[in-house]
Amino acid sequence: MSLKGKHIVLGITGSIAAYKSAVLTRLLVKQGAEVQIVITPAGKEFITPVTLSALSGRAVISEFFATGDGTWHSHVDLGLWADLMIIAPATASTLGKMANGIADNMLITTYLSMKAPVFAAPAMDLDMFKHVSTQRNIQRLIDDGVHIIEPGIGELASHLEGKGRMEEPENIVAILDKFFSSDSVTSKADDLNKKKILITAGPTYERIDPVRFIGNFSSGKMGYAIAEECASRGAEVTLITGPVNLTATNKNIKTINVESAEEMFQESMNIFPQMDIAILSAAVADYKPSHSKDKKIKRKESEKITIDLTPNPDIAASLGKIKRSDQLLIGFALETNDEEANAIKKLEKKNFDYIVLNSLQDEGAGFGKDTNKVTIISRKGEKVAFGLKSKKEVAVDIINTVLFSNFHK
Repeated sequence: MSLKGKHIVLGITGSIAAYKSAVLTRLLVKQGAEVQIVITPAGKEFITPVTLSALSGRAVISEFFATGDGTWHSHVDLGLWADLMIIAPATASTLGKMANGIADNMLITTYLSMKAPVFAAPAMDLDMFKHVSTQRNIQRLIDDGVHIIEPGIGELASHLEGKGRMEEPENIVAILDKFFSSDSVTSKADDLNKKKILITAGPTYERIDPVRFIGNFSSGKMGYAIAEECASRGAEVTLITGPVNLTATNKNIKTINVESAEEMFQESMNIFPQMDIAILSAAVADYKPSHSKDKKIKRKESEKITIDLTPNPDIAASLGKIKRSDQLLIGFALETNDEEANAIKKLEKKNFDYIVLNSLQDEGAGFGKDTNKVTIISRKGEKVAFGLKSKKEVAVDIINTVLFSNFHK
């Protein structure tokens, strides 16, 4: 089942055929897909959100704002989340708005933000379907890459024929299943083809003596997940990693092992000028002992030891100073208080293009966890927040957001 685990946005518009959307939702969920329904105000006149929510297991989205307290539904997030969008039924009005970018409802703004393939199953009477305006809009959508499922035929449209009625849900599911299992799917496997990406990961250890060090609890899991994601999409990744119990598996990843902040600094400064992108996820120690002992410090009863610390080189700020206009620099901020304000200050000070913020106050986020919860902030002040996810999923969100969405420059 090629639909298993797929994220599908189902758009429903104001057509008598909206009852078929309930069947379509049930069939998609049965195939293992996760379905998020976005319905137009007119669509709610034909089928209730309560019915659709019960079938999809998710709250139905209709309006821009969720409640009266200012919270809102992000069409950008939906565009990044989805593996596919299907609008069924698609009325003549909705097809016209799609073709001409008339973003006057949540469904159309979601379509305009969509990064995944889009399908539409028209539903209207025959005269409306055959009208020159409708045919012109359909042709424009086909030219824009939208897959039109011809009504009553059960295959992707390559010409403008049909009977006006919405295709049956069983046939739509078969089309989508075939699409995901065929070579026609637009793959992300090479969307970073030949991009040179530097990634730093893990902690640094600052030696006190041969057996002791100053460090932190970073596991390197986030940085390694980003490295694997970039490499799987065709990038040539250089991973500079502090001491971790992880191994990169993709052959497109060149790993450079370091121990101290000074070593990571030297490697990063040497490599960055040849890179297109740098993602600095390492938890670099800010300070190191002024003097590291050559021999193990012996314990002496009732004797206190004072360790004098000196600042380590600031890798992020140093790279920010030499960053060219054709390079992207992405930083991380792990905060415990005033999270967003501190992250923005860091973004500006280090000359980042983006900063990925997470907080130790969020349960399931931070060092050593397999999950993370991040907010991505751009230099323009735009931000997008994600819920708690696996670090592999967070890596996908980061790459898609900073490189392949309208959020990017």
